[in-house]
Amino acid sequence: MRTIGMVGGMSWESSAVYYRLANELVRERLGGLHSARLLLASVDFAEVERLQVAGEWERAGELLAEVARGVEAGGADLLLLCTNTMHKVADQVQAAVGIPLLHLADTTAAAVRAAGLGTVGLLGTAFTMEQDFYRDRLASHGLRVLVPDAADRAEVHRVVYDELCLGVVRPESREAYRGVIERLVAAGAQGVVLGCTEIELLVGEGDSPVPVFPTTRLHVEAAVTAALDPVG
Repeated sequence: MRTIGMVGGMSWESSAVYYRLANELVRERLGGLHSARLLLASVDFAEVERLQVAGEWERAGELLAEVARGVEAGGADLLLLCTNTMHKVADQVQAAVGIPLLHLADTTAAAVRAAGLGTVGLLGTAFTMEQDFYRDRLASHGLRVLVPDAADRAEVHRVVYDELCLGVVRPESREAYRGVIERLVAAGAQGVVLGCTEIELLVGEGDSPVPVFPTTRLHVEAAVTAALDPVG
């Protein structure tokens, strides 16, 4: 089994899910007392969020690249950024290490294509929904990507930062997200990408009339598969 390296803390609420899922999936596949070989480096999200708001993406990339180098030095064989939004600096992080970075949007797109879908709605932070780094990565796999309107984007973003990142899960916010999903489906979405790791704490398959694609779980599934690949 190869060692999975995780750069997390963005937020730690979802990084805890990454850790749990990796261990559960390894146990499911190998049985017994098996658990995942992994290294998790967790950053101070307040510092990262400040850089996001200030638009200092280069500096944020440097910060995560430094953490990734430490994870590689610790013995990781492959790398995960446990965040959708910070995949904006994925190329910068990959350039800083010699181990492969498993890109979250690629693993998500593969699942969407495997389901036979061509058009998806995207939920995430405002950065993920409004900037092109994530949408274009999905589109590079032949997908058409729809995003909510401005008011819905603002509400989705607010719930992530003001509630989910703080461990707060409110029924009212779940209802709001269901409404956003319904409007995306009405606009033509055949599936919905939960393109923020915290969103899976709030909504899932039962909240959508079309398939949802939980990026955290898909990311971890791909990492575990790679870690257990005997020829990897």
